Amino acid sequence: MKNALITGITGQDGSYLAELLLEKGYNVYGIMRRKSVVDYGNVDHIKDKINFIYADMTDVVSLIQAMKISQADEVYNLAAQSFVATSWDTPLGTADIDALGVTNMLEAIRTVKPEAHFYQASTSEMFGKVQAIPQDETTPFYPRSPYGVAKLYGHWITKNYRESYNMFACSGILFNHESERRGKEFVTRKITDAVARIKLGVQDHVELGNMDAKRDWGHSKDYVKAMWLMLQQDAPDDYVIATNETRTVREFVETAFRVAGIDVVWEGTGVDEVGKDKATGKVIVKVNPKFFRPAEVELLIGNPAKADSKLGWERQIKFPELVERMVKNDLALVEKEIKAANI
Repeated sequence: MKNALITGITGQDGSYLAELLLEKGYNVYGIMRRKSVVDYGNVDHIKDKINFIYADMTDVVSLIQAMKISQADEVYNLAAQSFVATSWDTPLGTADIDALGVTNMLEAIRTVKPEAHFYQASTSEMFGKVQAIPQDETTPFYPRSPYGVAKLYGHWITKNYRESYNMFACSGILFNHESERRGKEFVTRKITDAVARIKLGVQDHVELGNMDAKRDWGHSKDYVKAMWLMLQQDAPDDYVIATNETRTVREFVETAFRVAGIDVVWEGTGVDEVGKDKATGKVIVKVNPKFFRPAEVELLIGNPAKADSKLGWERQIKFPELVERMVKNDLALVEKEIKAANI
């Protein structure tokens, strides 16, 4: 029976990964930051099966202690300040967690159990202003946000420790992956939550930023399988995990409303563009410049050929099903809210 340590275990990816590892018979340890009120987040339903350790990515001593307690054979570093927009507001905090925090975790592993296998959650945001289409493991990086820059440091320090200390350290360059457990600050969940509220009459419209931004969207449940596969290989390496399909924010909006039985028609361009309910003519989508990024990432599309061939990774949940799952989940949640408010 293997021991696994997951940072960021209460988040979207951490919860799906914890479920996967528990199914495979692992002893699962999860790092949590101490708060006045304990918040198990997305692992509340399996909290009794997880060994929680209080630690912080900015405190290497606590990470060393976490390694000593868990004696982890595999370490999955999913902890991050992962909201791109916030990284402009808190660039130093983002760097402390997403960049230096990776070094702290690597040092803790090197100190306690250097033979442990390490997974670093890298991101397609490192490609930023893309230098090739589609992007793969050889594409040059050009990050366009403090988040992307911090993650790039984490990516390269992982490679450096692998080459300098012969550690089994991998980075997964994951493109956008969503799910029913995604936080509402992310545009995909913001959209599906708004669709549910508009459908059920508790919200008039949703305001979004760049409708033409293109992303490669997959489901988190598929992507955590790739993380696990990377650490089962004979040698460590880095892999792009993606769908090789790209869609605009506008397409995501259309698909989400369609799940709720609403057809969207568009009028205007740029900041004056609006989306209307085809049946009623009511404006349900507006563009708000405050949601534009200071430096936009216009297009992301990843080529997962290496992961497909070397890891045997396969994606099960396609884009339409991803959106459908998210919308139906939010419809159920909002309906529950409405019933509770009327009691």
